[in-house]
Amino acid sequence: MTTYKLSSWLLSIAFLFFFNVTTSASGAALNKEGEPSLKGKKILFVHGGWDGHDPIPCSELFVPWMQSEGAEVIVSDSLGIYTIDSIMNSIDLIVQIWTMGQITKAQEEGLLKAIKRGVGLAGWHGGIGDSFRNNVEYQFMVGGQWVAHPGGVIDYGVNITDKKDPITKGLKNFKMHSEQYYMHVDPNVKVLATTKFNADHASWINGCVIPVVWKKQYGKGRVFYSSLGHVVTDFNVPEALEIQKRGIRWAAESKFHPAEEWCSPVY
Repeated sequence: MTTYKLSSWLLSIAFLFFFNVTTSASGAALNKEGEPSLKGKKILFVHGGWDGHDPIPCSELFVPWMQSEGAEVIVSDSLGIYTIDSIMNSIDLIVQIWTMGQITKAQEEGLLKAIKRGVGLAGWHGGIGDSFRNNVEYQFMVGGQWVAHPGGVIDYGVNITDKKDPITKGLKNFKMHSEQYYMHVDPNVKVLATTKFNADHASWINGCVIPVVWKKQYGKGRVFYSSLGHVVTDFNVPEALEIQKRGIRWAAESKFHPAEEWCSPVY
């Protein structure tokens, strides 16, 4: 298993190495527990943006784990990789942690085109939920956008609302000490977990329930999001880490399964 670390000056030649790795499996691989695994999948891990969300430490956590499951991983610290068709046409999944920042029109088009075509996307917290604030089509793809975290780092609860979905099945409600994300959310996402706000830091949102974990479709691509993971140590909470791993596995199967049917608009 090989990781390819791509800086901007390497982007133009990186695909020459990538094409020498084994092609992806033609169907879903299973781990020893009978759950989907990443074996044979080609994954692009893109990190950058605001350093406060630990993009490099998060890559050091998730990339070795993805490799341990048998994935071939390209690691890039440049959004320019989204414009390299030879790579974007050959991957199964994109995992992105890039808070704020700006993305060019060509880079956004390359990313959106890949997801519409069937490449999966998975991410967490501001890494995909607060990226590229001026790009509304990107936000349409993700299914939500961060707008506030009243009180900053606080204690709050996460409630599992879908106990049948494979991503949250068997997990119980749990506590976090982190940023409680208040988000604007697409009403058509499939919500798997939520959090309830109180009046401690913003009286007018007392009792408001906001999604924490969801999955959705964009074109033919599976999109998974969790608002957990402000810093890498948030994944010391076993449930937060397990949800993210399961979401990554689910999104990586995007090309190999038909779209799931769940559209049930709130409005």
